[in-house]
Amino acid sequence: MTLMKNLYISDLDGTLLQDDATLSDYARKHLQEMLDAGLPFTVASARSVIFIKSLLAGLKFKLPIIEFNGAFISDLATGHHHFVNSINPELVEQIHQLTEEHEQKAFISAFDGERDRVYYNDMINDGMKWYLNDRQQARDERLSPIDDLADSFDKQIVCLTIIGRGHRLEALAEAIDHDFGKKVQLNYMENFYSPGWYWLTVHDQRATKAQAIRRLKKLYQLEDHQLVVFGDNLNDIPMFEIADRAYAVENCVEGMQKYATGFIGSNQDDAVVRFIEQDWTKTTD
Repeated sequence: MTLMKNLYISDLDGTLLQDDATLSDYARKHLQEMLDAGLPFTVASARSVIFIKSLLAGLKFKLPIIEFNGAFISDLATGHHHFVNSINPELVEQIHQLTEEHEQKAFISAFDGERDRVYYNDMINDGMKWYLNDRQQARDERLSPIDDLADSFDKQIVCLTIIGRGHRLEALAEAIDHDFGKKVQLNYMENFYSPGWYWLTVHDQRATKAQAIRRLKKLYQLEDHQLVVFGDNLNDIPMFEIADRAYAVENCVEGMQKYATGFIGSNQDDAVVRFIEQDWTKTTD
């Protein structure tokens, strides 16, 4: 029996993970069995490698992961970044100024050459406080309080995360898109774990899941593999657009349906792992 040459890539939250942001015992066991048997699989997430490592603890990945929506391609075990798609420092300064003009504050995610950082100062709303508390409870070593966010602009900044109410962030997103739309990638979504609070993330225009996947396939000589992806949210659209097959989970957000080539069960039912178990063992002529 010859295994099909497929490369499987899954989003995490709402897709591979269950609603409580955990990997079920079933999914963990069966995914590791397939990885041990040579399954070409990795994840592409908006989360950081530090958090992904805790979520997928014990799983042994041969391929690097895609984090921060494509800003980093990183080794899961060590956290080493193979690629960093950072934002131009001048652009960071301009977007920061525009953010302040809209009376918003950003968490600034960066790589300082040695370790990952999340710089922050004023917590101006409960959505920001939720994020900080969540990261503190997880003992996130990236957290780096700073008196003036501008003092971080000489680092390799990969993401500005602005958290607020929908109408406020929509206005800011429109302003950033108007002034810098061709230079950045914007993602806007409600925080699944803190309803009512929305996140606007700003990345370099090269930092998409699609572009990171292309680079990963070239780096690991997987260009002859069929790309099979799984997702649930709008930041998964870029990788849906380049995939040979793109599967939306049953619980996907409105708007994903038109980009999917197929549909599977919900994240709560371990639909991704169950699908791969069936799909990977198909034979070819």
